[in-house]
Amino acid sequence: MESAERAREIALRILGSAPRSAEQLREGLRKRNVVEPIIDEIIERYVEVGLLDDAQLAATVARTRHNERGASRRAIGAELRRKGFEQHDIDAALSQIDDDDEFERARELARKRWEKLAGLDHEVRVRRTVGMLGRKGYAPGVAFGVVKSLDNADSEETRSL
Repeated sequence: MESAERAREIALRILGSAPRSAEQLREGLRKRNVVEPIIDEIIERYVEVGLLDDAQLAATVARTRHNERGASRRAIGAELRRKGFEQHDIDAALSQIDDDDEFERARELARKRWEKLAGLDHEVRVRRTVGMLGRKGYAPGVAFGVVKSLDNADSEETRSL
């Protein structure tokens, strides 16, 4: 059985490597055989002093995944659930990304991919661009809609030449 002081040292080491949700910290302490009453006490205290803030961490993860990696709300929500965030924190974090933000980010990603694939067969170009958006978590309707608009823009450009 771990002493409370030893458990706090473990918790601080876990949190020192990267920000964690309360559930991730709980799991890390369980793996190191810390008993539940001590885990509960540590988590309660760390929330109280601000070392654990699931709402803030979820919001930060959502922003960075969307802005830097181009992940969709659906993909971000799945990641936050895997990390053990409460649904209310997930909902609040995802509320900062609206439909327009998501569609615009999908368009940016697709445009870059579309341009890189310019020399390939049309079908391959469409499939690879839609596939990339799908892997980022965008719904098929969004992915195909974005690619169709890129394809139409290419067609208009070709006709005007």
